[in-house]
Amino acid sequence: MDVSLHMLAVVLSVVLLVFISFICIINYARKRPIHVPIAIKTLKDITGLFPKDKQEIEDRIQKSIQEAQKIVDTIIDIPREHRTFENTARALDELETLSSLAITGNIISALRHVSPDESIRNACQDSIVKISQFALENITNNKALYNALKDYAQTNASREALSDEECYYLQKTLEDYKRRGLELPDKDLQKVRDLENQLTELSLKYETTIATDNRTISVKRAELEGLDDDFINNLKKDTNGQYILGIDYPTYTAIMKHCAIGSTRKALYKAHINRAYPANGSILCQIINKRDELARLLGFDSYAHLNLDTTMVKKPENATEFINKLLEKAALKEAKDYSTLTEELPSSVRLASDGKIKPWDLAFLKAWYEKKHYNLDDRIIAEYFPMERTIDGLMNIYAQFFNLSFETKPMAGLWDKHVMVMSVKDREMGTLLGYLLLDLYPRANKYNHACQTSIIPSLLNGGPSLGMIIANFPPSTPIKPSLLKRDDVECFFHEFGHALHSLLSKTKMGSFASLNVKIDFVEVPSQMFEQWMLDKDILRMISHHYKTGQPLPDEVINTIISIKNLASGSYVLTQGFYALLSLGYYGAPCNNLYEFMQKTFKNIPLHIEFDQDNHMYCSFGHLTGYGACYYSYLYSKVLALDIFAQIKAQGLLNQEIGKYFSNTILRPGGSKEPALMVKEFLGREPNQDAFLKDMGL
Repeated sequence: MDVSLHMLAVVLSVVLLVFISFICIINYARKRPIHVPIAIKTLKDITGLFPKDKQEIEDRIQKSIQEAQKIVDTIIDIPREHRTFENTARALDELETLSSLAITGNIISALRHVSPDESIRNACQDSIVKISQFALENITNNKALYNALKDYAQTNASREALSDEECYYLQKTLEDYKRRGLELPDKDLQKVRDLENQLTELSLKYETTIATDNRTISVKRAELEGLDDDFINNLKKDTNGQYILGIDYPTYTAIMKHCAIGSTRKALYKAHINRAYPANGSILCQIINKRDELARLLGFDSYAHLNLDTTMVKKPENATEFINKLLEKAALKEAKDYSTLTEELPSSVRLASDGKIKPWDLAFLKAWYEKKHYNLDDRIIAEYFPMERTIDGLMNIYAQFFNLSFETKPMAGLWDKHVMVMSVKDREMGTLLGYLLLDLYPRANKYNHACQTSIIPSLLNGGPSLGMIIANFPPSTPIKPSLLKRDDVECFFHEFGHALHSLLSKTKMGSFASLNVKIDFVEVPSQMFEQWMLDKDILRMISHHYKTGQPLPDEVINTIISIKNLASGSYVLTQGFYALLSLGYYGAPCNNLYEFMQKTFKNIPLHIEFDQDNHMYCSFGHLTGYGACYYSYLYSKVLALDIFAQIKAQGLLNQEIGKYFSNTILRPGGSKEPALMVKEFLGREPNQDAFLKDMGL
């Protein structure tokens, strides 16, 4: 080649490289990493979200991880001087909440709870482990990613006009990175990663063991005295012709409340209280010990201290003090409840030698007392709450309070023919807010309690969100529709409260969307909405007898409201027991789960006998998800009742207060400190007055 031509080629190459570099710099400054979130455009898109077999699950996970790795690499490779909020902070936020990896993880997690196919459930569990391991290694515990965000926060952030929410995101995310050990030496950080990976697998195993425990007992027809024929005729029989009783909630609740044979109640109680025993005993010990090791490695005195560090109460000592003060106030009421309930006993109830109520007799005794003295039978009341009409009534309430519209229809092509889909629209704006899947009936190996889960978050200027309510309500029979007990209706209000919180949150950052709030604030809207079930006008509005269409009679409604606190003292003490148990388990390494549970129970002034066969910690699912934070149910309820009292004073269907509640409490999601949101709504600091009055303490 001619020398001059060679030199020209070299010069052109240099110019081209400079030009390409210039274009890359411009792109770094103007763009964040490009990825397309999983979105819903039609109802058919919802069915396509959920994988149909093991191979599809594995393929999606592999593709999602590859896409996520590209985003991580892009964020890290941006030169420091060209970092912006968009290409660094928002890119990280979207990676963790809106990327294919994030949404696929939500889908797989939900599917694991509901799929009847064991191979799919197992594949989901394996995939959750893979996603978790990738995220721990490459996102949440990635020092290079942390340094990229920290570099931006310490340099270019001050030159951008960031919103309060964006500043709050930077502050909280950097604090979270530090809390997870990103300032530790590499050797110690690797220990953190290893422990968190092990904890993911152990927690999944703990939850799966609970969900797949389908133990039963068999009894003769005579041992079902007190149960109605519809219930009995719907039971399956074993090879000996005896009736099979499962530990699913509809069956368990019916037996505990209405079976007049003490031995049947006792046998099913022991089966239920020992779910996942003994297997989960050793698993939970490992979880507790590894969480304690993790916390100490991160510089905390215990896992409880680590777990509560980002909460409203801040420290386990504060949570314990809060619970103990409530227990003192509830003890006198519980003693009165005990005296009332035991003044006269049904023939199948015998008190323990120390005069306490046996645990399998409490629900029956309360139901018997209500029926004898107030002519209340929740099976009769349930006839006024057929599932479909009850949902319609619930939607009517929220349609008025929040100015929303709802449409519910069957959803074919999913894991069960009974799954329904609900679309939710803002009537004022005419916009679709999102969809909610309803999986409401029990079946084998399904998540056996009730929960709401977010799949696609609700964002400002985002597309439709997607969530799901999972429950285990009584199924229909050949002669009756699904009829909801009062507890079932309250449960539905609770879970739908979570769903509304998710649907109506409108944040810029995905990390603050839906239920991404402090854990001791999560239950505030849901527990607040439960209170609608104790208002006379609301009960009249949503109750329709499945045959006549008539609402509950006024005298029945008045009675329900008048005796709502019949066992409120027992409720608070029991919730306090669960709270202190979770705080105690995570306050130190595990020695003996059973002994600590027994000691904690006996320190609670409950007039209920401790059953020596009780191993409830093996099925106490909140010990993985909530960790040491079960206290948050009572903590949230205090706030919820304070808020509810103010709403009720202005009208439970008052659209003006509904809009104000939505804008101040629901819409901000986790983008503000909850204490500030509550103070703004109330116009003052919150207090316990409404809680104590409502609970009769």
